[in-house]
Amino acid sequence: MSDAGTQQAAQPDPETKPEYPGRWAAEAPDRPAIVMHGSGESMSFAELDAEANRIANLFRSLGLQTGDHMAFCLENRIEFLPLAWGAHYAGLYYTAISSRLTADEIAYIVDDCGARVFVTSPYKADAVEAVTAATPKVETRFSLGGPLPGHACFEDAVAAQSADPDPDAVEGQDMLYSSGTTGRPKGVKSPLPNAPLGRASSITMMARFLFSAEEGVVYLSPAPLYHAAPLRFCLGYQRLGCTVVVMERFDAEDALAAIEAHGVHTSQWVPTMFVRMLKLPDEVRSRYDLSSLVTAVHAAAPCPVEVKRRMIDWWGPVLHEYYGGTEGNGLTYTDSADWLEHPGSVGRALLGEVVIVDDDGNELPVGEEGGVYFRSDAKFEYHNDPEKTADARLGDDLSTLGDVGRLDEDGFLYLTDRKAHMIISGGVNIYPQEAENILTMHPAVFDVAVIGVPNEDFGEEVKAIVQPVDPAAAGDDLARELIAFCRSQLADVKCPRSVDFRDDLPRHPTGKLYKRLLKDEYWAGHQTRI
Repeated sequence: MSDAGTQQAAQPDPETKPEYPGRWAAEAPDRPAIVMHGSGESMSFAELDAEANRIANLFRSLGLQTGDHMAFCLENRIEFLPLAWGAHYAGLYYTAISSRLTADEIAYIVDDCGARVFVTSPYKADAVEAVTAATPKVETRFSLGGPLPGHACFEDAVAAQSADPDPDAVEGQDMLYSSGTTGRPKGVKSPLPNAPLGRASSITMMARFLFSAEEGVVYLSPAPLYHAAPLRFCLGYQRLGCTVVVMERFDAEDALAAIEAHGVHTSQWVPTMFVRMLKLPDEVRSRYDLSSLVTAVHAAAPCPVEVKRRMIDWWGPVLHEYYGGTEGNGLTYTDSADWLEHPGSVGRALLGEVVIVDDDGNELPVGEEGGVYFRSDAKFEYHNDPEKTADARLGDDLSTLGDVGRLDEDGFLYLTDRKAHMIISGGVNIYPQEAENILTMHPAVFDVAVIGVPNEDFGEEVKAIVQPVDPAAAGDDLARELIAFCRSQLADVKCPRSVDFRDDLPRHPTGKLYKRLLKDEYWAGHQTRI
């Protein structure tokens, strides 16, 4: 499913103070802006603002103008957010690229986005030569954190710049790429805000009015920063003068330790992280004091009902869920109280109007399942892909993220799955999310993907691909047990007819499954439907 906070933002009241690190560098210079949970490294707001100004001045010294493009590929490290802010201060489009991608995938994004400057680190040393060869349009390359062939030292270049701010600075804009779970990733490009640096954003408004954020609270980011929601929320909370604690990598127990150690007020998760934490032994889960946690936000994929119930039982009614996309075309939201009355929902429309349509584009009544569209005036395009942009739109004011769902009488949205994941078996439409939600809760299952595989009689059949908790348990007996477990709660036709076992699944660090890679394996040599 799609995720990430929406990009549409209201214009601030002229009398409100600007929202960006520069304000807090003046008002609370010594307050930590960033803390790395693992290493303990930290950076104050004064240091963050000065570094962002130097980076912005570096980009300007290289000839980059408002609306030009830069890209970076980094692991979670303390320099990540200052770099993003530097590009933002310079009024640039900036693209954060997954550090988990291959050289070919990185090069595709760098070339496609039109980056004039590219920044990476020795973490991607094995990809540097191939990326450089495949991206001739890049004018300047930097390495951060150590030397790389053909790359200038980023730290030296930044240190040579002034920390003085540009009095005419305007807001930059991220241009992030879809995770490529169903094909080549596409950049989502929204118009530049055309506003002075520090304008109010939808993220800060959500944080204030929905998540009880206020100046000085602590926000925990356990996910990779290159993904849309972590990046936007970290920047959004720093706009409000909050301390952002970053985990270098997610670990279930260490996440609980981070909440206790830093007195975390707000955190953001994906359902896979909840599953990992719920599967910790009881004595481990009860070891940590989580009483500081006021808000736990989650998105990115529908959360299995049983998983969310157990999380609310454990953490209390602090869970908040939203559904939206990098595209910023709409947003739904629910808190714990509303969700308990509408279990399985991703909430009601907060931005835009949710409309359900059939394959012919006709609006469907309450309760009927179809394509999920938002009616709004949001403007976005898929960079260099007018066909995909057109496919996402219906008329002048409807656009979709490609998901399927229904509305109830109270206006709550329930997501079924991505349309591209639908299995058609013997003419029956099957959405694998239902079986995945059930199998995820089996105690022997660590991770699971359900996909359609070739079947001569039915076209496709349902298969589960399981990463077991105990690899030694993999085999026919466990496969039969899992199929029976699924059939005890779901119609037979929706359940797997077979189970394969793997040591691990191709899952994005944000929790999304790369089902495309699994489907490619099973459909090799066949005429695939998707």
